[in-house]
Amino acid sequence: MPPLIGRGVLLDVAGTRLLEPNHLISVDELRAAAQVEIRAGDVVLVRTGYGAVWERPEEYLKGAGVSAAGSRWLAEQKVRAVGADNMAFDTVESFDKELGVSLPGHLLLLVRAGIPIIENLNLEELAAAGVHEFVFVCLPLKMRGVTGSPVRPLALA
Repeated sequence: MPPLIGRGVLLDVAGTRLLEPNHLISVDELRAAAQVEIRAGDVVLVRTGYGAVWERPEEYLKGAGVSAAGSRWLAEQKVRAVGADNMAFDTVESFDKELGVSLPGHLLLLVRAGIPIIENLNLEELAAAGVHEFVFVCLPLKMRGVTGSPVRPLALA
């Protein structure tokens, strides 16, 4: 996968609070968190607040995540990539009855739309600084035949 370089948009859904454990973020919540217009080709990063509890694994693994409807909506916006400050972009316990799969965002974004997902992001400094639009640079490792890679994400505000 080549480096991702483009406009980044932070959707700070959590704001000053920590979302409820395993909360599924709705399309309305994503729209409400958008301080700038989401455009085709953007990299959209979703802050759930769970990045702040990274060092408490039992709490971190119960983090909020984007719902199947939210993932579907992001794909419809034709974003280039998505990411979040949680373990799985979805919730770890996500199961969508309509699709019949766990982690429905992975199916909708990665498999069906070809949109990469970046997980376990530290979005706390961006949120604290009130940054909602930035240059996003992400450097995956050069590997063949894999389905994922550690990355080096940068937000240049």
